[in-house]
Amino acid sequence: MSHTFPVRVFYEDTDMAGIVYYANYLRYIERARSDWVLQLGIDQLKMRDEDGIVFAVRRVEADYLHPAKFDDRLTVHTETRAVTGARLIMHQEIRRDEELLFQAEVTIVCVSLSGHPARLPANIRLQLH
Repeated sequence: MSHTFPVRVFYEDTDMAGIVYYANYLRYIERARSDWVLQLGIDQLKMRDEDGIVFAVRRVEADYLHPAKFDDRLTVHTETRAVTGARLIMHQEIRRDEELLFQAEVTIVCVSLSGHPARLPANIRLQLH
């Protein structure tokens, strides 16, 4: 299952050289994952309030390949790599047109409101396969 999400680089996203500050790539891929979950029809607030669980990033392995710059139009591509009972592994790329600028492997887990590990809800696992 895959998803695409557009991002425009604003002045506030850049450093003095007009290059996207490295931490903002993580913000872009987070926005893309949030949009993807919403498009799947998963209500994260309901999941928190009714099931007492939330998604949390467990691990990110990121590669910064080429800089994005002020006013670039980017696309974040998200693809599910693996879904288990306890985790979701995703591959995310940021491209400017066809040029690959950034890529990351992201591991998402569910945790209870007290911070303990929790299983991914069955209905979510089914949607992601």
